[in-house]
Amino acid sequence: MFCSAQSVAMASGTALIYDEEMATHKLLWSDPICDIEVPERLSSSYEQLKSYRLVERCVPVPAREGSEEEILLVHCLEHLEVAKSTQTMNEEELKRVSENYDAFFFHPSTYRCARLAVGATLQLVDAVIAGKVRNGMALVRPPGHHSQRNAANGFCLFNNVAIAAEYAKLKYGLQRILIVDWDVHHGQGIQYIFEEDPSVLYFSWHRYEHQEFWPSLKESDYDAVGRGKGKGFNINLPWNKVGMGNSDYLAAFFHVLLPVAFEFDPELVIVSSGYDSGIGDPEGQMNATPEVFAHLTHFLMQLANGKLCVILEGGYHLKSLGESVCMTVKTLLGDPVPQITGEMAPCLSAVESIQNVRAAHKPYWKWLAYEETSFLQNLSTKSHLVKKANSNTSTEHETKITNNNNTVKVERFLELHMKNILFPVPPIKTATTGSEGSEHFLSEHVQLVKEMDKTEIKSLVSGFYADLVKEDKILLPLGSMLAILDKILKKEVCNGIAASPAAALSAAVALRHSVRFGFQRVLCVFVGDMQIIPNTEDGKMLIINICEKEQPGKTSCKHYISLNWKEDAEGNDFFSAVLGFILPVAYSYQPNLTVIAVGPNRSLGISGISLLVALLQGLAESRIIAVIEDTEISLLQSVAKALGGASTPPFGIYVPPTQEKVKKIKALRDQFQQEWKMLQCSVKNGISRN
Repeated sequence: MFCSAQSVAMASGTALIYDEEMATHKLLWSDPICDIEVPERLSSSYEQLKSYRLVERCVPVPAREGSEEEILLVHCLEHLEVAKSTQTMNEEELKRVSENYDAFFFHPSTYRCARLAVGATLQLVDAVIAGKVRNGMALVRPPGHHSQRNAANGFCLFNNVAIAAEYAKLKYGLQRILIVDWDVHHGQGIQYIFEEDPSVLYFSWHRYEHQEFWPSLKESDYDAVGRGKGKGFNINLPWNKVGMGNSDYLAAFFHVLLPVAFEFDPELVIVSSGYDSGIGDPEGQMNATPEVFAHLTHFLMQLANGKLCVILEGGYHLKSLGESVCMTVKTLLGDPVPQITGEMAPCLSAVESIQNVRAAHKPYWKWLAYEETSFLQNLSTKSHLVKKANSNTSTEHETKITNNNNTVKVERFLELHMKNILFPVPPIKTATTGSEGSEHFLSEHVQLVKEMDKTEIKSLVSGFYADLVKEDKILLPLGSMLAILDKILKKEVCNGIAASPAAALSAAVALRHSVRFGFQRVLCVFVGDMQIIPNTEDGKMLIINICEKEQPGKTSCKHYISLNWKEDAEGNDFFSAVLGFILPVAYSYQPNLTVIAVGPNRSLGISGISLLVALLQGLAESRIIAVIEDTEISLLQSVAKALGGASTPPFGIYVPPTQEKVKKIKALRDQFQQEWKMLQCSVKNGISRN
């Protein structure tokens, strides 16, 4: 029965691919555009992984050279031959060839390194699809997402991720591959390769500034949705100003990427993982901190049965890059996700972009069919561009000095920031007690904790609902739940599950006990009839009650929200409620603990509840207690698996929401988006923060 968090992660396995030879590709002459693409990007990221002791927890997979046939899956022969010919050139010749391309440099070892980068990416795809590991990361150089069929571009020679997608289709017969490009530049190379291909869904967010930022292409805007059969399968989310932060990135996932991804239902997810979208990067100039990449990774791990391949692209602030790589790998290994920092409210410009992307893709996706979407023409950032053009007079030398000062400042900030957000991983992932019924869901991933005696239980609950707790059949399960909860509150256990004959009472006690323990924000998602609702006025609890009908005498307010929902009999239509409402509210609240309880008359199936449990593990450092009616054996087993993180729970058949349900979510969003700002996905009702 004993299983530590680490061995659970190891059982499923995370591959790490790194070959120091890829650091031999380097710039031999002075070029102010290319001089940030340095070998240390690779070596210092690997050193950072070692310092967090993450390398030893991963499954090492050797890199190999990609074959010419594999490279030709995407590139033309002429491009391959030019690259090959550079191996024997002198510096002058290399410089001359490099000048044929936009922002690229050749070194005699570039061709070999680029083939290793391709091969390493394919090794990861093989390991993940063959089931040797669950997921993994390939640290590669040169990057790939800008390179085109016949040209190197933007530090990229061969398009590693595009080759991997073609390879997976050809070798394994995959029909749906999702590529998520969170690099700060648009991966136009990937877009051009797949824009007519409905088997590859490509999502990219990127600094755009109304086409002012490199690669400065019209087709990087939100209205480039793909061509021919590929219409709807190319999603561009342009950032029209710098300084985007954690909440903007999360809003893009909640309101654009995740709903599309769950509808698309990929068989494999590949990330073009550029960390120049992180804080301190001289290219991106964004403010997102490393832990946001843990959250984004956690969301993507819920797709494709967990088959996730993360491939390094950009990232030019070495400390920011290294910490972000570590956050990604920690999450792939199954570690609890750190609490996200910063104000949970997307900025006006981000919401404008999100609204335009949703409007552009409405004709192609069922989840958007009934959404009220409209295009915004007069964007708030248009006027900033004029100011920017007039004030842009600093010399290259001045810019360099500013960047160097900024680099040091960000290093100091990150040193402190990472100390604040990182925490020791509890030795036990999932706990339960040996109470009656628990034998049904005990797997190798769940550990037993010691029961409480009756006197202890009575003294704990006497201040709450003493009149309701007279019989042993109620008292003992409450004791079991409290024994597990105490372990979670004391951070000895990551999460836990308790069976109860009175889930509503158990949930109410859990909420009040946690607040008394000192927790300031406890989220409770209750599915079914919640007969006992604690007072939530002080804001220390937020209750979302998912039930078929409104609870009598209880109206929704900021900290008690009733979501009336009956799951579709054909499959799981709950995605739209989780992504469009529950997750944004939960992230806005930023709980220290999450209680998920399932009581009588639940209106959600097992797949909908599993989805909730899986996605809410991104909050509260993954501290969750689940309380389930003790008659629900299959549900207990499913939730225990989801908490253990051994594999992605089956979420059932995707069913798009009905018009009535879309209206319901919209009404709730309109009602609460001023209080819970992560709900904002359009600017019609005005936005409070710019």
